[in-house]
Amino acid sequence: MIEQPRVCVQVQSIYVETQSIPDEERFVFAYTVTIRNLGRSNVQLIGRYWLITNSNGRQTEVQGEGVIGEQPLILPGNEFQYTSGAVLETPLGTMEGHYEMVDHLGQAFRTAIPVFRLAIPALIH
Repeated sequence: MIEQPRVCVQVQSIYVETQSIPDEERFVFAYTVTIRNLGRSNVQLIGRYWLITNSNGRQTEVQGEGVIGEQPLILPGNEFQYTSGAVLETPLGTMEGHYEMVDHLGQAFRTAIPVFRLAIPALIH
């Protein structure tokens, strides 16, 4: 029996006030993703899919190869971390999605990216 790869994804987001222009409906957020390989074999991230939703309900889908120009190989017990950004028209929104990955045998699988909030600090209670 082939063991299902165990990959954990955690995300932290921050509001980037210095790049935001609220009067022009431009709210910039940075997010840092940590992808941990909790399994016993290598995994490789080959693609990504994001669903970005602002507080008006407008949704944007983003997909592509790798992340930040890389398709990282993550060894057992190791992690890969990167920071990227998103620009919204509203001060509140969410992101979620999945990573397309392959295991050490070349078998494709998806790893969920849990929903996380993008919000300016004044909106967080």
